[in-house]
Amino acid sequence: MKKRVTGIGGVFLKAKDPKATKEWYRQHLGIQSGKYGGTFEWRKAEAPDQKGFTAWSIFDETTEYTNPSKKDAMINYRVENLEELLKVLEEEGVKIIGEMEVYEYGKFGWIMDPNGYKIELWEPNDEEYDKIKGETNLSG
Repeated sequence: MKKRVTGIGGVFLKAKDPKATKEWYRQHLGIQSGKYGGTFEWRKAEAPDQKGFTAWSIFDETTEYTNPSKKDAMINYRVENLEELLKVLEEEGVKIIGEMEVYEYGKFGWIMDPNGYKIELWEPNDEEYDKIKGETNLSG
């Protein structure tokens, strides 16, 4: 099997007041956040001419997106060949959450870790993600 995790795809936090929390991060840490959160753009070490992205977002504390986890954070990991990885993880006894979802900007799957954290796995299509990052741009 190819590599499993290739990097951090995103960091997602829950907050009582997402708008105020995003403003705090903007004011004190300089993180700009659009409609869907923010995006950190970087270059791939093995192919510097190619972009990669890490998403950052604050969700309302009542979000169901991180269910069944009761934790206040979720990490998204970039992976290669998500379909194959989900099969291998299931064979290894890892709890798979829901069905894989496919979008223009990548494929998504979810698992639970032994501490109750829901983990999002993302097989990115960086070229397509680059087209939507205006809603999440952290620059400026």
